[in-house]
Parts: sequence; structure tokens; C-alpha cells
Amino acid sequence: MKFQGKSRRIETGGRLIASCGKRKAELGRENADTHVAADTHKKMVDVRGGGKSKIKLLRANIANVTNPTDGTTKLAEIKTVKHNPANQHFTRRNIITKGAVIETELGDARVTSRPGQRGIVNAVIV
Repeated sequence: MKFQGKSRRIETGGRLIASCGKRKAELGRENADTHVAADTHKKMVDVRGGGKSKIKLLRANIANVTNPTDGTTKLAEIKTVKHNPANQHFTRRNIITKGAVIETELGDARVTSRPGQRGIVNAVIV
């Protein structure tokens, strides 16, 4: 029995004992926390099964920005993070996650990719 998010107590107040310990397969990894920086830095991470690997984007300064009105996509330099709905403190720390609104040289854009998982920043002008 694992206690990930569960109470260690039963309704009557008795204590539940785990039947087994934690396994290495159940470990999570640290967050990539992709942030705006002058240079781009990526990290390859091996994953379980399938033979594929993830590319964690640690630092980024360029995004693929798509204009939905004419459908064109251009590379644009990222200036700053304007808003991040994932965490209010990410805005102050310039951390980019999916859904974050970034300021680029083409205008404000919303991130549609997962930079910490895919290794690239794709965005759509808002």
C-alpha cells in the first residue's frame, strides 16, 4: 500500500502501515523550469520503454510564433514572461510552461508546447 496523497490514518484514528516500500520505478524527476536566458540549453533524458528520449529545455531565448490570421510561423526572440497561469511566481522568475503568455518581438504569444518535455517553445499570437 502506498500513501501518495492518501491519509495514513483510518476514520477511527487508527494508523495504516504500508505493506511495501517505495520502488525506483515510482520516482518522479525534477522539474525542468525552462526560463528565459540569453542562450539555449537542452538536456537529453532517457525514458522507460519504447526507446525514445525526452529533451528537456532548460534555457530558451527563441520561440516558434504562429500568427493565426494568416497561418505563418516565424522565429521570434523571447523578451520576458508576462503571465503564467500555472504558478504566479513563475512570472516573476521568467519560467515558461504550457499556457504561459510570453512577450516576443512579434507581440504577446501564448505557449502551446511543453518545453520541459519536448525541448521547443511553440506559441500562438494572442
